[in-house]
Amino acid sequence: MSCFSIFCKKRRTTRQPSSNHNEDVPGGPCIKRYTYRELVRATGNFSQSNKIGEGGFGSVYKGQLKNGTIIAVKVLSSESRQGVREFQNELVAISDISHDNLVKLYGYCTEGDQRILVYNHLENNSLAQTLLGSNHSNIQFNWKTRVNICLGIAHGLEYLHHGVNPHIVHRDIKASNILLDRDLTPKISDFGLAKLLPPNATHVSTRVAGTLGYLAPEYAIRGQVTRKSDVYSFGVLLLEIVSGRSNSDTRLAYEDQILLEKTWIYYEQGDLEKIVDSSLGDDLDVAQACRFLKIGLLCTQDVTRHRPDMSKVIAMLTGEKDIESEKISKPAIISDFMDLKVRSMRKPQDIATSSTFLSSLMAHSSPLLSNETTQASMISTGQASMVSTVTSERE
Repeated sequence: MSCFSIFCKKRRTTRQPSSNHNEDVPGGPCIKRYTYRELVRATGNFSQSNKIGEGGFGSVYKGQLKNGTIIAVKVLSSESRQGVREFQNELVAISDISHDNLVKLYGYCTEGDQRILVYNHLENNSLAQTLLGSNHSNIQFNWKTRVNICLGIAHGLEYLHHGVNPHIVHRDIKASNILLDRDLTPKISDFGLAKLLPPNATHVSTRVAGTLGYLAPEYAIRGQVTRKSDVYSFGVLLLEIVSGRSNSDTRLAYEDQILLEKTWIYYEQGDLEKIVDSSLGDDLDVAQACRFLKIGLLCTQDVTRHRPDMSKVIAMLTGEKDIESEKISKPAIISDFMDLKVRSMRKPQDIATSSTFLSSLMAHSSPLLSNETTQASMISTGQASMVSTVTSERE
């Protein structure tokens, strides 16, 4: 029996994570359990000079194993119940699956109260830092590169949604969770919020967690997560890659701040090319760029069932399926906390959900970074930034 089939059986009977820090944790039989001493040696005793990322539930360090392998070591906080939960979520979700567009989990460490994950190290940071970040990047994101990145992310997400059993909903697809290797191949990372979708289930009711701006409104309001929640997030990310700007930018004029809203206005006016990144050079295919923007709008439609699944998204991205025959309806947009509150108050049963979610938003979000979540991403030195948590405990 293969390692994968053994692990699939484990995943079907996965129990809820416990807050007992010394409890053994589930993991695929094909990943390595590292000793704490090995990881201390690999990271120079978790030297600050080797720190390449930091988030609300821990830090990430660059390291080198005795065999020369460069690794990213994610140390989750043993003081945080959420950190322990994310550790177990990542192990359950990806400890024995493999795809070119997913980060590779090498192993873990659970000595004492340590909760450490070991991944392959990716040299070129995240999309948030390189393409969308304010810091100058030497990487040239020409149109061909962006097309390959969009397709890679789509293939990785399609694999999670349809290629494994149980299916996996990532719940936090965003630019800072898309890492780039040496060849700029995109890798979906950070599975700490991932959920397994039981067979024949239409959704999973769960605590609301994710990133405002990428968060599907029906999920934010009702706490019901489906694969279409990830499709919505991918649609926002697609617009970001084509436009070269973040989904929300308060430095712009008020009417231009929300990328999805602005893209819809240009679509209605027949001027989608105006949202395409003006820095793109001679290899830009304007027609293809506009097609990608339309796909992004399809993915973010207000009615969940109207959004395509990721297999259909890939067919449209590659041109195998014509998008011109698709009717695109107005996207669902939650631009700020008040908008979320107003929308949730439309249905009495959603008031309690929204109240808890909004309280958490306001408690954890900084005014300047309210559209990000705190996650420790395996990104390169110096450029890692702290962002605010958007999560609500509804379990």
